[in-house]
Amino acid sequence: MTLVSTEWLNDNLNKVKIFDASWHLLASRNGFKEYQKEHIENAIFFDLDKHSNQQKEMPHNHFLPEKKQWEATLSTMGISNNDRVIIYDNSDLISSCRCWFQFIYFGHSPNLVFILDGGLKKWKLEKRKVISQETKIIPSKYLAKENEHFVKNKLQISENINKKEFVLVDARSKKRFLGLVPEPRPNVRSGAIEGSKCLPFSECINPKDNTFLNKNILEEKFKSIGIIDDKNAVFTCGSSVTASVLGVAYSLINNKYMPIIYIGSWSEYGKIK
Repeated sequence: MTLVSTEWLNDNLNKVKIFDASWHLLASRNGFKEYQKEHIENAIFFDLDKHSNQQKEMPHNHFLPEKKQWEATLSTMGISNNDRVIIYDNSDLISSCRCWFQFIYFGHSPNLVFILDGGLKKWKLEKRKVISQETKIIPSKYLAKENEHFVKNKLQISENINKKEFVLVDARSKKRFLGLVPEPRPNVRSGAIEGSKCLPFSECINPKDNTFLNKNILEEKFKSIGIIDDKNAVFTCGSSVTASVLGVAYSLINNKYMPIIYIGSWSEYGKIK
C-alpha cells in the first residue's frame, strides 16, 4: 500500500523519517512558515520549489532536480537508502504526492515510501500532537538511481496524439481542462492537450479530511475515462504536482503500478510562445 494511517504513524513516530511537503500555489500561503508554526514531531520540511529543477521562464513548473542535486538534498536531510519515509502535507493540492513521486523516480524502494492518508488536516482533526521545534538532523550519504521511464517529455506527448500508445489523464479541474477559465500561470493559454482525458485530482479525495477515496470508488472513476490497464496511464496537470496525486490514486488500485508523469505538464505544453 502507498498509504499509512494517522494511527499507524502516531505509533511509529521514532521508527521512520517524516517529511512535511506542504506547497501552495497561491502566494497568500507559505508552506515553510506554516511548518515553523506547527508540524508533526520529527518532521523535516521539504521545499518543493527549492528541491526541483525549475526553468526560469516557467514559474512553478517543477521539473525534476539533477541526480547529484537530489543526492545532496537527501544526504543533507539525513536520509539513507534503506529508510522508511512517510510524507504528509497541509495543502489543498495534496503536494505530498509529488514528493513521493520524486523518491520513486530517484530509486527509493516503493516499499519504503508512503503518504500519510489525510495529511496534517486529518492529524489535527484527531487532535494529535503537533510541535514547532526544529527537527535535529544527522547528515547521511544518499545514492540515487534514476527511473527515467517514469517521465514523459513534450515530444513523446505530441507523438502520442497520433500513436495513441497511452492515455494521458489531466488532473486539473474540468473548467481549466475545457478552457472555460484562464490559467493561473502567466503566458499559458487555456485548454488541454489533444486527446487527453480529465479526472480532477479533487474527485479522488475526501474533502472532509483529505483522505483518498476507497479503492472501489477510485477504480470506477478511472474506468469511466477508459483507464483499465495499468500500463496505459500517463498523468499530467498544470505543473506536475497534482498529476502525482492521480499517480498515487491509481497505485491504490494496483500496487504494482509505477507512476508515469508528463513532468512539463500544461505549463510547458500550453506555453504561449
